[in-house]
Amino acid sequence: MRPGRNHRTFMLSPAGKDYLWGGDRLNEDFAKGIELSPLAETWECSTHPDGPSVVATGELKGQTLADVIKAHPEYLGTHPKAEDGFPILIKLIDAKKDLSVQVHPDDAYARKHENGSLGKTEMWYVLDATKDAKLIYGFYHDMDEAAVRRSLEDGTLEKYLQKVPVQKDDVFFIPAGKVHAIGAGALIAEIQENSNLTYRLYDYGRVDKTGRPRELHIDTALEVADLSGSSAPKQPMRVLKFRPGAADELLCRCRYFEVSRVLLNTERVRQMVSVQAGANSFQVLLCTEGCGIFFWEDTSLPFYRGDCLFIPADSVPLRIHGKAQMLKVSC
Repeated sequence: MRPGRNHRTFMLSPAGKDYLWGGDRLNEDFAKGIELSPLAETWECSTHPDGPSVVATGELKGQTLADVIKAHPEYLGTHPKAEDGFPILIKLIDAKKDLSVQVHPDDAYARKHENGSLGKTEMWYVLDATKDAKLIYGFYHDMDEAAVRRSLEDGTLEKYLQKVPVQKDDVFFIPAGKVHAIGAGALIAEIQENSNLTYRLYDYGRVDKTGRPRELHIDTALEVADLSGSSAPKQPMRVLKFRPGAADELLCRCRYFEVSRVLLNTERVRQMVSVQAGANSFQVLLCTEGCGIFFWEDTSLPFYRGDCLFIPADSVPLRIHGKAQMLKVSC
């Protein structure tokens, strides 16, 4: 091992959220073992104070990822996005019911109006979807603030919102300012900036656990929302690159993160797949299907569907054996 090279690769345990629109699939399909019902979201890789993930294996077990990064900032790497702390947040989302129609601010607005917070650009990878599942992606036609307010007052907003069918393996990029919502029946992996800023524009008149209408943020949402009409998002061109035991395809690359899908199958090859985070960035592996074993130095660590592994920047090489699909995330 090169002097100073990191070997503290570890699994993460997520924080759970019981938002009223959630279901039970994150416990049933991913064996999260979180005593919440519904279990709407799991924050798989997070240093955000609203839902920190915790180290689940190794000598750092029990520490929050935020505390580990604070003690070892070199784990993030030399990428400019890592200069101000952990830059991303990774979630699993089970939408049994429709999420609210919402919008997120960009970095400039959040810094000015939200105590220096990051804005929120995000990407969705569809893990599963019912036959009629849809998402909302902006407006069919150009709108203005007055028109949106009128539609909210007379209950007609939904007819102006662009509804897009979704199916398993779809990818959607949601820039800050885009009015959007995940629809009922979608199971999503979300990669986003490290932010929890959401401005609800519309929520179907729902009430919370106490019977009160859920809070809306209409004025703020309209300050940051892009109200122009947009065409339906098209699926990006994706190219599988094959190597012994695995194939990779780039799903999304933007200024905030890079996400690839890895298809692992070493059942019929003798050479295990090797993964290594360079000096530029950490990597996160989120297993979305299947199972296998990670190996590095004298350590072996089994993984299963739903497990999330953090690989520090400039780590020792990691080898993988099994049959699985994973999302690989870096900045």
